[in-house]
Amino acid sequence: MYPLKFENLYYEKIWGGRDLESFRSNLPEGNIGESWDIACHKNGTSIVANGEFKGIRLDELMNQKGSELIGTKISKDWFPLLIKLINAKDNLSVQVHPNDEYAKKVEGEMGKTEVWYVVESFEGGNLIVGTKEGCTKEQFKAAIEKGELDEHMNRIPVKKGDVYLVKSGLIHAIGEGVIIAEIQQNSDTTYRVYDYNRGRELHVKKALDVTDLSLQGTKREGIKIEREGYSKSYLCLGKDFSLELYDIKEICNENSDTERFYAFTCVEGHGEILYRDGTEIIKKGDSIFIPATLGKYTLKGNMKLLKSYVPDVEKVEKEILREIRY
Repeated sequence: MYPLKFENLYYEKIWGGRDLESFRSNLPEGNIGESWDIACHKNGTSIVANGEFKGIRLDELMNQKGSELIGTKISKDWFPLLIKLINAKDNLSVQVHPNDEYAKKVEGEMGKTEVWYVVESFEGGNLIVGTKEGCTKEQFKAAIEKGELDEHMNRIPVKKGDVYLVKSGLIHAIGEGVIIAEIQQNSDTTYRVYDYNRGRELHVKKALDVTDLSLQGTKREGIKIEREGYSKSYLCLGKDFSLELYDIKEICNENSDTERFYAFTCVEGHGEILYRDGTEIIKKGDSIFIPATLGKYTLKGNMKLLKSYVPDVEKVEKEILREIRY
């Protein structure tokens, strides 16, 4: 096995733009809102872009290679993650995602918890994370009916490098003027409650079913560990995914895990991944899949990488405690 790159799956959106051209040369025409970079969903499945398996769909490769590719603890019946880049030139709809129980019952797929990393924030770049303090379900419902929801939204300015966890049930929206790296559960279920009078379908009843106004979106500061040649920050950890930020100044030696795959998304700079049989270049905007059986590999260059995976939570907690306990 070797580090896998995939073709970018682009989706035009009414709120999209052309900002991905600042580090991508393959954008199709139109206002591109989303690039699905590691995906295995009915609405978009990645195709390998490099090496021996070039041209093979990710679901087909999972069937061929099984745990050798995704790990012994990851089910090949449902690929767990969806990794995207999002370019918002205008406000996305105010929306909410269901949890697993509701989504399986009503939509026939997984729920959606996601995490955002701000790759770029332009003038006025902002996000909506939750509602303002004191907003009740009655006020929330009335505001939806009157089209006055914005006054209850917790809209915040953001800068490059900010990280926010969006749990299922949290009202949220990506605002105008940002590029976001989004790591999420493998789901494409979104319930819109307000869409700035664009005429698209709203899903108010379902949204009210799943909204939890007690949830608050707070910026993730993480736990930073300094090492020679790089630093590593643990940003969030839960049953659905773990997210870590590697700031590579020189090199970092790593090992794959036979129980699970890893994904690296480059959010700044460039470098390379060296492994037993070769080298893969990685630059800003790239996502690379690390198979469970890759073995030893080295991250080399001057770059920032998001590492996402489905963790053994207890194992990672012990790893963090070893670093901070005295």
